[in-house]
Amino acid sequence: MSVFDRMKARWGVGLWGMVAVLTAFSLAGLTTLRLKGPVVAYILPEAAPGWVQWTVYLIVMLPIYQVLLLGYGTLLGQFDFFWSKLKAVGRLISGRPVRASG
Repeated sequence: MSVFDRMKARWGVGLWGMVAVLTAFSLAGLTTLRLKGPVVAYILPEAAPGWVQWTVYLIVMLPIYQVLLLGYGTLLGQFDFFWSKLKAVGRLISGRPVRASG
C-alpha cells in the first residue's frame, strides 16, 4: 500500500480530496512564510533578539496559519476536513480530551 493510499484511507478522502488537502497545506505554509517577515517586523523592532522574534512568530503566526488553512481548505472544497482538524487542535490546546478521528 502506497503512502498516498494510506493518507486517503486515514483522511477518508478520495484522490481529488487528497490533492485538495495537500494543496491547502502547501498554500497555507507558503502564505505564512510570505507573511512572517512583514508581520513580525510590524510588531517588533528590527533589533529584537532572535528568541523574542521566534516567540512572537509562534504566538501570532500559528493562529494565522490555522485560519489560512481553513480558508484554503474551504476554497478547495475541504471545509469539513479542516474544521474537524482545527477543532481537534483547539481541544488539544485547551486541555480537553481529543476524540480519535479515524
